[in-house]
Amino acid sequence: MSLVPGGNNTFKVPPDPLEPPSDVIVTPYVPWPAPYYFEGGLRRVKPYHFTYKTYCKERWRGRELLEIFLDEFRDRSPEYYKHAIETGQVTVGGKVANSTTKVKNGQIVSHTLHRHEPPVTGQPIGVIHEDDDMLVIDKPAGVPVHSAGRYHFNSIVEILRAGRGYEFKPLPCNRLDRLTSGVMFIGKHPKAAEKVSVKLKERSIQKEYVARVKGRFPDGVVLCNQPIMQVSPKLGLNRVRATGKEARTKFRRLAYYAPPELPEKFNALSNGNTGCLEERATASSQLPSEDEGYSIVHCLPLTGRTHQIRVHLQFLGHPISNDPIYSNRRVFGPDLGKNDASADRDREIISRLSVVGKTELAEAGSYRTHFTTPPPVPPGTDPTVIEEIMSHEHGAAVVDYHKRKGEKLSGDLCEICETPLYTDPSPEELGIFLHAVAYADNDGDWEYRSKMPSWALPPQGIDGPTKVPNWLEPQEGESVVINNGDGLSISEGIKEDEMIALVRGVGLVNIAGGKINAVNLSSPGEEQDRDVAVIAAPAIA
Repeated sequence: MSLVPGGNNTFKVPPDPLEPPSDVIVTPYVPWPAPYYFEGGLRRVKPYHFTYKTYCKERWRGRELLEIFLDEFRDRSPEYYKHAIETGQVTVGGKVANSTTKVKNGQIVSHTLHRHEPPVTGQPIGVIHEDDDMLVIDKPAGVPVHSAGRYHFNSIVEILRAGRGYEFKPLPCNRLDRLTSGVMFIGKHPKAAEKVSVKLKERSIQKEYVARVKGRFPDGVVLCNQPIMQVSPKLGLNRVRATGKEARTKFRRLAYYAPPELPEKFNALSNGNTGCLEERATASSQLPSEDEGYSIVHCLPLTGRTHQIRVHLQFLGHPISNDPIYSNRRVFGPDLGKNDASADRDREIISRLSVVGKTELAEAGSYRTHFTTPPPVPPGTDPTVIEEIMSHEHGAAVVDYHKRKGEKLSGDLCEICETPLYTDPSPEELGIFLHAVAYADNDGDWEYRSKMPSWALPPQGIDGPTKVPNWLEPQEGESVVINNGDGLSISEGIKEDEMIALVRGVGLVNIAGGKINAVNLSSPGEEQDRDVAVIAAPAIA
């Protein structure tokens, strides 16, 4: 279905900067119409004064105000937050607070500041379907759904309001990460929004995504059933943890595109064939770069945890190629967190992630790479092959650094509030290779699909899929891989008195006759025990 603009792109550059606010502001100052203007392919917002207001979160209860600001927010420096509190720009329960004020349940914390919103893509919001109750859109990558953090007007909700009028109250029914693109449901009134939201909570809607990941993704269907936990709310970092919330995602490779420009030996290694070594490499390349090729992967989330697909792909060793968090060697090192479910490196990872990019001035001419040690390759690999790989990776890192002009401190300050200003974000920071391609009602009443994103189309002159097919469950004789374990063919003989399951911390066991809540892998709407995932049983047809 073709896309049509869903927003208004006719805004002009607003007049001169707004006047400073009065000494006390107790309600948000929201200029209207929205102060958008377009420049360099980006939608921009003129800086304005605004008062953030939020109820005390459960994890804030009984904690001192300054401690909360330093732990939870990263828009400004610690010195700024301390100064803002000391000068009365922050109130708790409607009263001016100080650094040691303890926040209580039910209190509202407000903070007035001069807001500088980051620019987002200037692409219009595509409309897939519209009726009296619902608006189904194709969300552009890099635009948050709601007002959050540094974003307010540059959000899906406010862009739609700006294009349709102040009285329009868009009600998002499903949420996509800021960096993710794809199908979203916008209710036009509460009843319509509630109808879709209930179906999502009941898991009676099938969601499909497509992603572009590093390396050659394994054959067959891969199920990742690793639980996920939020490690840092401030940085939006989630990781696999045994104590996390249940999370399950199925993956199937749609295409693999090898890098034709690499040396012959390197191509053979990346494809799982070591040639003269007379050994076979693992199914997926260990090298954390798209230089070994990339795969287009069909994703079927069976649960809905934050960053679920991104975290599971990282755990499998095939993170989304341009993911600024989970595919960042400067943060996770050469292995990119493959198979890592421990908390041993959390402090180090959080420290690195908190300073990525924005701590360097834009004119800085240095670069860093974590490829200072040999890459993980099969034992006995020819040393000349390793040297060749490292040399190629080093050169690619230099080229990539000079190509990217990511959002960094510019060295300039705002004339009104003296806030350090950032440069524009790079294209890589405006979105990632993850697209919500389809939502369908399990009852078959409706289905909405978007086109294959441009980054997933086959390279010029190479055959490959141009459309994302409907999700295909494992076929007879096809392997099912659990996490990074061995594959199990569903046509392999299973005795009638056997029920084979993967039990975390134990491995494959026969649980026939046991009173365990386990389900068929192909039943996304059903629950399963947190510790058991059935991968074959006599009842599977």
